[in-house]
Amino acid sequence: MATFAQLYSPQAVLPMIAADLGVAPATAALSVSACTLGLAAAVIPWSMVADRVGRVPAMALGILAATLLGVAAPFAGDIALFLVVRLLEGIALGAVPAVALAYLSEEVDAGHAAAAAGSYVAGTTVGGLAGRLVAGPVADLTEWRAGLWGVAGLCAASAVLFLWLVPRARGFVPHRHLAQRGPGIAARLAVNLRSRVQLVLYAQAFLLMGGFVAVYNYLGFHLTAPPFVLPAWVVTLLFLAYLAGTLVSPWAGTLVSRHGPLPVLLASVGCSVFGLILMFVPLVPALLVGLVVFTAGFFGAHTVASGWAPSAARPDTRAQASSLYYLAYYGGSSVFGWALGWLFADAGWAVFVAAVIAMCAVAGVLATLTLRRAPGPRPRA
Repeated sequence: MATFAQLYSPQAVLPMIAADLGVAPATAALSVSACTLGLAAAVIPWSMVADRVGRVPAMALGILAATLLGVAAPFAGDIALFLVVRLLEGIALGAVPAVALAYLSEEVDAGHAAAAAGSYVAGTTVGGLAGRLVAGPVADLTEWRAGLWGVAGLCAASAVLFLWLVPRARGFVPHRHLAQRGPGIAARLAVNLRSRVQLVLYAQAFLLMGGFVAVYNYLGFHLTAPPFVLPAWVVTLLFLAYLAGTLVSPWAGTLVSRHGPLPVLLASVGCSVFGLILMFVPLVPALLVGLVVFTAGFFGAHTVASGWAPSAARPDTRAQASSLYYLAYYGGSSVFGWALGWLFADAGWAVFVAAVIAMCAVAGVLATLTLRRAPGPRPRA
């Protein structure tokens, strides 16, 4: 909640930001991309910090800094300053995705690691949904800045709860003298970057997350324009489709334990494609059903891939495997969340959706060709 509510809260008010600051939709969407870009750039440095000071202290420091920046961001008077603060906010937020799954892999029994990863991903969906559902209605009644301040208050409360509830790490050994105790950070990164399995898992993150964020960025512009012309508060309610991810994520983790990761990953990607096909239909009910199905498929795939990356890595490189996964994940969000906006503006909704389908298809083909014999979570007997 403390991380993902503020990461994506501007999505609910992007049309308002564009209108108030007089910028194009793709420029307004940079308020999301700048934050995810900062996060992508920070995940590897945060993994280094976490290796030295511990998983929980690193996450706590990042969450507290991000909450303060979340309060400061709406005070910006122009788009350039707003984007700079959002970039810094993303750098601070990088502590949690960089470390959380490595923390789980060290603290949770291996037989339940996939289900634990699913529960974590389900929590990210609750946070992402809450940020949008707070920002949108509050902004509709007042202005977009008030909406973001409301989210910042929610995140501050969540940060306090995190600090109070988080279990102390028991499976972590600090690496303060890496030169004497094992390979350095560059060597541990290189191990993962030489692995075809890891590279394909990172490709899943880059392509699937890029398409996912783009759909949520520009759906509001699509639905507030003719022929729909829906009010902003109605468009905000469409973010309830995120609940599909909340339900599917832990279920996907359980299915991995039963059937193995690759079948669940491919089924999830196929589900996303089916949802996107429904979104070609120019009717609000079809768009809503398509959005729910697409969201469920995305979070199923993300649950599998995000848990598979550290599981497939060497024990001493798990934090870096997870960090590289999230580097690709948020890199895709930053690149496609912005670039596909120009495609949407120039070519329209149908071409935009077709491009996202193509990205999902590439991800599925890469997984099919490479991950059949990949190490990682295996079905229980």
